[in-house]
Amino acid sequence: MMSLDGKHIGFIGAGAMASALAGGLRTAGIPSERIFASDPDARRRDAVSKDLGIAVGDDNAELAARSDVVVIAVKPNIVTEAVGAARAAGVDVERPVWISIAAGVTLARLEAAIGGSPRVVRAMPNTPALVGAGATAFCANRQAGPEDSGAARALFEAVGVCWEAPDEGMLDAVTGLSGSGPAYVFLLLEALAEAGVAQGLPEEAAAELASQTVFGAAKLARESDKSPAALREQVSSPGGTTVAGLEHLREGRFPETVVGAVAVATARSRELGVR
Repeated sequence: MMSLDGKHIGFIGAGAMASALAGGLRTAGIPSERIFASDPDARRRDAVSKDLGIAVGDDNAELAARSDVVVIAVKPNIVTEAVGAARAAGVDVERPVWISIAAGVTLARLEAAIGGSPRVVRAMPNTPALVGAGATAFCANRQAGPEDSGAARALFEAVGVCWEAPDEGMLDAVTGLSGSGPAYVFLLLEALAEAGVAQGLPEEAAAELASQTVFGAAKLARESDKSPAALREQVSSPGGTTVAGLEHLREGRFPETVVGAVAVATARSRELGVR
């Protein structure tokens, strides 16, 4: 949190991801009086203010003027409208660092929407950030310096792990891998639970065993000094049940299918970014 020491952080948009990030900052020790949010939805403003104890209004320009770090947390199609209010109101848009989590909105589009020569960071978080287990990648524009990248890192490490991409083009691959990846895992969870039921397990037991298995395997992979391949070999006794199951997955081209899913999601991210 050193990169955010003394800084005021404002969120344009107070949806689920913005709330998760703001909550992560609060948990990390950032005082509520240094966190703001703006949103046009009165009910959402009330809910966020009550849950997080932060000031929430509906004036994006005022928020930008008060903030050292402005997080753009709105849908991609309204980014220009949401951030343009600051420039229209005469706010010095080059003073804060702007961090965008709007999917597919490029640094060039963000710079044009904000105006001037702003310091901008584009980030791709994923939904597990909602429970403090996110995986985020980000890339800064040329105007942004190490302190700005440090602020972005501190923000996203409050809700998980973070990686700074050396090139903006890599964020499409990040979108295909960790951005869309939770949905692939959820599909695996569905399949595992359905398989358990098909083999005679009660539905509730199958769902719990499946989710804990995926959680435990991921935790073991994160905390072990062994590679995923080595961990897989560790539980694959010759002639045993695991080997039999793995052979069936390979026959169905499971690894190739996962690689293909990331590839098509990456390609789609590139297509959306061009528009």
